Amino acid sequence: MSERTPLDGVDLVLADLDGVVYTGDAAIEHAVMSLTAAGQTRRIGYLTNNASRTAASVAEHLTSLGLATAEDDVVTSPQAAIRLLADLIPAGATVLVVGGEGLTTVVEGAGFVVTRSALDQPAAVIQGFAPDVGWNDLAEASFALNDDPARPWVATNTDWTIPVARGIAPGNGTLVGAVHNAVGRLPVVAGKPEVAIFEEAVRRFGGDTPLFIGDRLDTDILGANRAGMQSVLVLTGIDGRKQVLAANAMSRPTFILGDLRELAEPYPSAVHTVDANSGDTVVTVGNASVRLAKTVVTVDRAGDRPIDLLRAATSLIWGCGLPIYGLDVAPELYS
Repeated sequence: MSERTPLDGVDLVLADLDGVVYTGDAAIEHAVMSLTAAGQTRRIGYLTNNASRTAASVAEHLTSLGLATAEDDVVTSPQAAIRLLADLIPAGATVLVVGGEGLTTVVEGAGFVVTRSALDQPAAVIQGFAPDVGWNDLAEASFALNDDPARPWVATNTDWTIPVARGIAPGNGTLVGAVHNAVGRLPVVAGKPEVAIFEEAVRRFGGDTPLFIGDRLDTDILGANRAGMQSVLVLTGIDGRKQVLAANAMSRPTFILGDLRELAEPYPSAVHTVDANSGDTVVTVGNASVRLAKTVVTVDRAGDRPIDLLRAATSLIWGCGLPIYGLDVAPELYS
């Protein structure tokens, strides 16, 4: 029987953007071709925690890269956040917004009044990332939340970092943390790894067997697992081999891909055996294999596909019952 592919049985593919589809303004190699092919027979939607851009601007960017994308194909963390906010305050209420156009347009589109000042006695505070958010914005949020400890506070997301063209920069989680330090409480969060954004996507697109593709374990994969979805970690963004090997039980993906071409390729099973002579555990994926001798993890056979060697190592390490810090892992598995 042939091996299954990650797309088998999937009727909805949800993809993160930064680190999966593009980095900065440029498409990641093979991403456009692979998602276009998957979209021939499945619904494709895009999820982003980045609150600085509107869904329309994201769709325009994706279209410019070669993905025929409409505004409604993009689910943003502000869209998920506004649904949470609508359950907390009256329709048409005034909301203090910390963020940019990607957030203000959604707040206004939902019928709320935007303010930037705590002096306007807002019904709630909503906070999202924008490159020009500064101390005055964070201070106004702090004033509003300290003035009324019961005042709702919704954050679009709490990613500590954000990938940009020049590298990794502080994300909304860093800005939320600054307000948290000033007010002593935490917001309700809409974006990954919380489930609100996944629920918003399924509500909009439908689908009984979704597959989520991400590049970060702590937001994308954790969130998909919480939402009960199969997940793909693609190694074209934030997290790499070392992070995958050390992933905790709640942040482990269903599939690990080197790039998105492998969405449509057979995904080989991990075969676990016991060496009859040594008693060591050996795990083989394709023609790559790794060995566990007591607490030492070594490469038995590198094979011809580095991704299969990583898959074998993760299957061995995740299944051995020992924490990663209790293992001596061969450097060639994570370097």
